[in-house]
Amino acid sequence: MQLDTYISDLLYRYDCVTVPEFGAFLTRRVSAKIHETTHTFYPPKKALSFNEQLQQNDGLLANYIAEVEKIPYATALSQVSKQIKSIKSYLVEGETIQFKNIGELVLNADGKIQFDPSSHINYLTDSFGLSHFSSTDVTREVYKETVEVIEETAPIALTPEKRSNRNWFKYAAAAVVLLGLGGFGAATYYNNTIENHNQLAQEQANEQLDAKVQEATFIISNPLPAATLSVEKQSGNYHIVAGAFRVEENSEKKVKQLREQGFKARQIGANRYGLHEVVYGSFETRAEAQSELFKIRREHNRDAWLLIKTLK
Repeated sequence: MQLDTYISDLLYRYDCVTVPEFGAFLTRRVSAKIHETTHTFYPPKKALSFNEQLQQNDGLLANYIAEVEKIPYATALSQVSKQIKSIKSYLVEGETIQFKNIGELVLNADGKIQFDPSSHINYLTDSFGLSHFSSTDVTREVYKETVEVIEETAPIALTPEKRSNRNWFKYAAAAVVLLGLGGFGAATYYNNTIENHNQLAQEQANEQLDAKVQEATFIISNPLPAATLSVEKQSGNYHIVAGAFRVEENSEKKVKQLREQGFKARQIGANRYGLHEVVYGSFETRAEAQSELFKIRREHNRDAWLLIKTLK
């Protein structure tokens, strides 16, 4: 039984996954941040931690294993207990236990479990498809200081221009008024002419249309049979995600590729980050979706994951 796989699946949807008689894996949302030295931008994520004090069984992990493997709840709980005993024995011997996509566990000098979380996966589904990136430092302030130095060393002096005769302003103002009145009158005449011409053309077009309609009136003696198309509409709030794409054309190509492979693939729109999501299919119940998810992970795509989302 791959215990780390089941824990990893649950961490996408829950903030606390308790392993009976062992401890609990906790998640905490961390906002996006910028590293001041490297100028690297990191997207939001779920930070992982481990609490050895939380060992009481809440039924979440055992129920999930029982539902996926189609076994009784008691059997699933018993298998978890056996594997935890084995893990504890390895820890006591000084070995490091590695949970894939979760982190490493080891006993410290005080006999307490020390957890080192993995940085290879982000359990925050809202950040799916986002990765960190670096940007060069902006030297805007240096340019600003340079401009200020130039202005200080080379000030601009304005000298008023002397004019002896200002009478020409009167003639210029009179000319502007006359030109404005003339232009307004010409524009009014032009607009009225165009409006009359358009009205006449519209009346002629209506008369020709009426004549054509009368000529084209006929009776179909042998009409074609009505065509009936059967379109399968998918529904359900449980979706198995195949990928999310920044360019919509790439998502359309992915849908075509999956349909050729026999999947009922489709697009479910863009998420809050503008990525176009493509799913293998949608399901009414979580059990159906999880069963299909494990089949796809085993035979087709190890990175497929389950999205719970109500589509509008």
